[in-house]
Amino acid sequence: MSEINELSPSELRVWQAFPRGESVDFRAENEDPAPGDTWGAERTVRASVLRALLLKSPREEGEIAALKITGARITGVLDLKYATIDAAVRLSHCQFDSVPDLYGAELRQLNLSNSELPGLDSATLRVERVLRMTDCRIRGPVRLGGAQISGALFMERAEFTAPDDSEPVLQLNQASIGDDLWAPEIRAHGQVRLTGASVTGRINVQDAEFDNPGGTALDAQNLNVGGHIRARCIRAQGRVEFRGSRISGRLDLLHAHLSHRGDTALRASSCVIGELWLRGGDRIEGALNLRRSQIEILTLEPEMLPEQVHLSNLRYTVLTPHEPAERRLPMLERDGGRYEPDSYEQLMAAYRHVGDDDAARLVQLAKQRRRRTTLAWYGRLWGYVQDGTVGYGFRPVRAAVWLLSLMAIGSIAYGLHHPRPVKVGEAPDFNPVFYTLDLLLPIIDFGQESAFAPAGWYQWLSYALIITGWILATTIVTGVTRTVSRQ
Repeated sequence: MSEINELSPSELRVWQAFPRGESVDFRAENEDPAPGDTWGAERTVRASVLRALLLKSPREEGEIAALKITGARITGVLDLKYATIDAAVRLSHCQFDSVPDLYGAELRQLNLSNSELPGLDSATLRVERVLRMTDCRIRGPVRLGGAQISGALFMERAEFTAPDDSEPVLQLNQASIGDDLWAPEIRAHGQVRLTGASVTGRINVQDAEFDNPGGTALDAQNLNVGGHIRARCIRAQGRVEFRGSRISGRLDLLHAHLSHRGDTALRASSCVIGELWLRGGDRIEGALNLRRSQIEILTLEPEMLPEQVHLSNLRYTVLTPHEPAERRLPMLERDGGRYEPDSYEQLMAAYRHVGDDDAARLVQLAKQRRRRTTLAWYGRLWGYVQDGTVGYGFRPVRAAVWLLSLMAIGSIAYGLHHPRPVKVGEAPDFNPVFYTLDLLLPIIDFGQESAFAPAGWYQWLSYALIITGWILATTIVTGVTRTVSRQ
């Protein structure tokens, strides 16, 4: 341990302060730095000295040892691979020349706030309490994959960059955090990976920027969150990926700006989410994919929806804000031109859940019209007839109007030209109104239809009245039945 015997004055101060847990602040000790050395020798500490201090320094009885350094330049690699450190470590406002290696280390507490690092190797790191990286500036990959942090992870206003895009700038895949992940206003120039991570508390990335144009900006597939994700006002250039995640609370994307032109901007498919809020932000630039997800409360503002919206097999109980069906229906027509009947059924159920039966009927009517486009020409033709006459059964009032109109036409026609009786002398007095009703209403018999036989075009008129009567009467009964069953 030759470095212990050749300590510089700054290192000696750290060595002597450690057993008593005292702080050493070097920020005011750079009065005469050497040319080109903005930090000065008085603020420089070798990483090898810190390693020896943490692993082998004797403790003082009755004191709690801790490494607390502020404003130092740390040279060399701080190698704590697989080490077990029972003292708290705080290296704030420090500058690291090399990437610290904390792979597989076990620490009581680690604080790197306001420090500058060329990267961080800390996969499978274990922290008994809290890991702080507040206001850090890191110019290389931060590898925290598989890390286990019993307390919270703080990364407020941290900035992550990397010299290339060969790997994510921040890797928290398969990490386990026992409390909150607190990272408002972080700046990530490259991919952030949270795949398979588990956060017992909340995630806060409000006002964050995720910048990875042309790729995935935030990869949070199979993320498990016990509380809310607060992502208000985030700006993401690149895909935001939540596929397969479980979020017990709320995924809050109010006032978010999401952009991944020509591809998917937000994918939250196959997810289980308590609440999803997409409201108040700019229109999403890129596709929105919510397929196969289960969401209790879906807050979806029509103004934020992009040109492509994938909603097949999406399940939601409540859809807010309450909008007229005319403003909701366009989103069902943006799934690449495909007809997805389940999406219409789900929207209809949401309207019925809040008692808006009129909107639900409009959705059902729109479903039939969309289905019509998938039929052969004769099916489409029959669909247009059904739509124009009775609105596919969802316009029973229109059917009643048609019945009254046809009754008036038949009454006038047969009133001007009485059909001949089938059996002369046995037929009742002819009544054109009840004769027409006999033709139109299949379940009512006034004795007129069987007693008289029209000829010529009046016979063809009777056939038309019989056929349309069956169709319209069935439509009215269906509409009334549907109304009664809903009530």
